[in-house]
Amino acid sequence: MAKRLCAALLLGTVAGCATPGGNPADPLEPFNRAMFTFNDTLDDAVMKPVAKTYRAVLPGVVRTGVSNFFSNIEDVWISVNQVLQGKFQRGLEDFSRFLFNSTFGIGGLFDLASDLVGLPKNSEDFGQTLAWWGVGGGAYLVLPILGPSTVRDGLAFLVDTEVDPVWRINDVSVRNTAVVIRFTGRRAELLDATSVLEQAALDKYGFVREAWLQRRRNLIYDGDPPREKEESDDDSR
Repeated sequence: MAKRLCAALLLGTVAGCATPGGNPADPLEPFNRAMFTFNDTLDDAVMKPVAKTYRAVLPGVVRTGVSNFFSNIEDVWISVNQVLQGKFQRGLEDFSRFLFNSTFGIGGLFDLASDLVGLPKNSEDFGQTLAWWGVGGGAYLVLPILGPSTVRDGLAFLVDTEVDPVWRINDVSVRNTAVVIRFTGRRAELLDATSVLEQAALDKYGFVREAWLQRRRNLIYDGDPPREKEESDDDSR
């Protein structure tokens, strides 16, 4: 049901809320600002306090182990996306990371592949795969709870979720607990960055949008994005 609601929100927003805005990449700015405010309020009321408690209660080594465990699970889908993008060597390396950390890293609790073997963590998802195949990002879009995205990446997230082993756990209570722990861990990792953002940004929404779009573009081009003029000559990613 949640996935259907997310898809309906994406399609409905694109169809009915597009209006000219200050940034060409953000024609849905009125909707996005409202959703950003909602997310920010929810974060202040619930997610940030929970993340602070999580960081205060659990030792750093435990938090790192939890983060490594979920990161290790993600390496399988990352490997698949590398292959779908024609990056066969990287795909093999990412799958090797998973195998090595799953065995010698005790189920992924320790990232020995990075420390001992020299296989660094990569970040690939289905949205990046679609971009590699020439699917444009579409409008910038702020999703409920999930935050910054684009129309393409929001729809691709549904695919990412469908193949995510955590979301496919049959036991509802176990699945929900795992999802909450993973989300809380990620939120805890961003606490320091959030403090800097709140102190530095005059327009918090605009700052987050520009930072996210720049980082996303960098990820799509594997850290080597073309100059803006060169990109405009090709299909924009």
